[in-house]
Amino acid sequence: MTKKKILFLCTGNSCRSQMAEGWARSLSGNDIEPYSAGVERHGMNPQAVAAMAEAGIDISLQRSKHVDELKGIDFDYVITLCDEARESCPLYLGSGLLLHRGFDDPPRLAKEAKSEDEALSYYRRVRDEIRAFVKELPRALERENEQR
Repeated sequence: MTKKKILFLCTGNSCRSQMAEGWARSLSGNDIEPYSAGVERHGMNPQAVAAMAEAGIDISLQRSKHVDELKGIDFDYVITLCDEARESCPLYLGSGLLLHRGFDDPPRLAKEAKSEDEALSYYRRVRDEIRAFVKELPRALERENEQR
């Protein structure tokens, strides 16, 4: 069985899509060849890196990429993780199936935090939600293929 090429797409490729790529590589590396990119490039979010490190996943060597950098790859699935990316998803991403699963934006939530720990709690929550999503992803994609 060949690995499914999956692009996790978000606005800035700094947080949620990076987490999803890290989780997919860790949890489903035998089934999924994960990529992440953004419709913009914002750089790696240090709090996302820290939250993932707490869970034993090192994403510090990943880098923020614009979706244009991945034009030559024929993805099986493109999964948008935020509404902004879904609305502006480029049409040239190949013949892959476009799916959407939105997650809260930790940097936006953390702006009003009263402490660093409170701010990091938003990253932890979204990290864990993305983990649950990615853990179930191979089975969900199998079901999706059976229905098509």
